[in-house]
Amino acid sequence: MFRLEDYDYALPAERIAQVPARQRDHSRLLLLDRSTKVIRDHHFYDLPDLLLPGDILVVNDTRVVPARLFGHKESGGLVEVLVIQDGGKQERGTRNRLCLLKSSKRPKIGSFLFFQGGGSGQVRRLFDNGTALITFGGEKPVQEILRKSGHMPVPPYIRREDDSCDNLDRQRYQTVYSRSDGAVAAPTAGLHFTVELLEKLRKQGIGIFPVTLHVGYGTFQPVRTGDIREHELLPERYKIDAAASRAIGICKASGGRVIAVGTTVVRTLESAAMENGLVNPGEGVTDLMVTPGFSFKVVDALITNFHLPKSSLLFLVAAFAGLDSIRKAYALAIEREYRFYSYGDAMLIL
Repeated sequence: MFRLEDYDYALPAERIAQVPARQRDHSRLLLLDRSTKVIRDHHFYDLPDLLLPGDILVVNDTRVVPARLFGHKESGGLVEVLVIQDGGKQERGTRNRLCLLKSSKRPKIGSFLFFQGGGSGQVRRLFDNGTALITFGGEKPVQEILRKSGHMPVPPYIRREDDSCDNLDRQRYQTVYSRSDGAVAAPTAGLHFTVELLEKLRKQGIGIFPVTLHVGYGTFQPVRTGDIREHELLPERYKIDAAASRAIGICKASGGRVIAVGTTVVRTLESAAMENGLVNPGEGVTDLMVTPGFSFKVVDALITNFHLPKSSLLFLVAAFAGLDSIRKAYALAIEREYRFYSYGDAMLIL
């Protein structure tokens, strides 16, 4: 169960969702019961009927930054830049940003890049992993440049011939409860919630509490180790406030279930977990890698999308539900024509 090839599967290209469902909560929902091994078909709007009063949902309120910029090099060649994060402690407060850089030929150190919609950058350093340290020019803050000219960083398996879906992505590649800028990818399990569905859940006695984990590029880096336990995740920043910590304690004490909305919430809660199943409030960074055999202390149930083969996200759901159960669920989802990946359908693992 630790071999990378154990997490491979064949997915027909037509099963990869290219656009979101017409209505967020009309996505399909595959229920997997870990105790009975029962797998049932639902829709996401059925969620209130599948949960119990006293349960709590923990969501990730990170907000995706429109961090992808298109432009050209001094030579005229096209370039694409994904702004990942600031340049580290030594660079904090400057206009330097660590970026993924894509072009037909790598630009030279010291050369300039010019972005669509205005703005420029100078390449300061180049790294072997395809990233670069870029100093952004002009008087406007980098975040303002991204808000004005940036595109939502939808994953590369979402392929469009033009930018006609950019406005759609700005709305739908974002959860309705997002509030804290900092992610370069959406916590996709939360994309299915509507304001109305959240209110219905609350009225039914199901608490909803946010934590924050800013999803970084490292979460989606390809796994290149034959033994999945040797793969390392890059650190990501998280925050758990006192209200969420307290709610988890009350839920555990009363026999309710803590339901994580997404793998990012699992990693946040389990990173801050104490032996008694409670979580420490506060801020920190996590590089927690979850593989089969992991001892979950906090999370009792999980809402998650369908993940790429051989990915760290798939390792996590297999650790939670069991590899055999996940293989069966994924095979059924493909057979029943569920939609996969970021804009696809969801699973509820109880």
